[in-house]
Amino acid sequence: MRAFGDELVFKLTATETGGSLALWENITPPGGGPPPHYHQDEDELFIVQEGQMRFFIGGQWQDAGPGSVIFAPRDTVHTFRNAGSSPSRMLTLTQPSGFETFFARCAEEFARPGGPDMDRITEISAEHGIHYVNEPNLSAAVCA
Repeated sequence: MRAFGDELVFKLTATETGGSLALWENITPPGGGPPPHYHQDEDELFIVQEGQMRFFIGGQWQDAGPGSVIFAPRDTVHTFRNAGSSPSRMLTLTQPSGFETFFARCAEEFARPGGPDMDRITEISAEHGIHYVNEPNLSAAVCA
């Protein structure tokens, strides 16, 4: 499925894990990544497989190449960017599960002719405990 400019290939969902976690491959184009946000309900773990990533967590940016593992606890503002020139690949795990439902709902909105209604994306996100924020430290180093 596609959402937020990324391709998402789910490996484990609530069905296979009894609701304990979701695991997917996240393929992000150069310069891509989600808006800064936090989750009320899930912890998130990223394992970079290919590409050069930058993660914003805890108020600062950090570079992450293949083999890097990044943890974003629930209620922590975070985002990532593909800082390289080719698509990146990461395994992403959330605990508990539920992101598969969130992304499926968003993918439907992103697939609409003419593109998504971003107000609707914000509503869907909030229904899943995901909230977007304006973070002042982001603008200086998004993909520097």
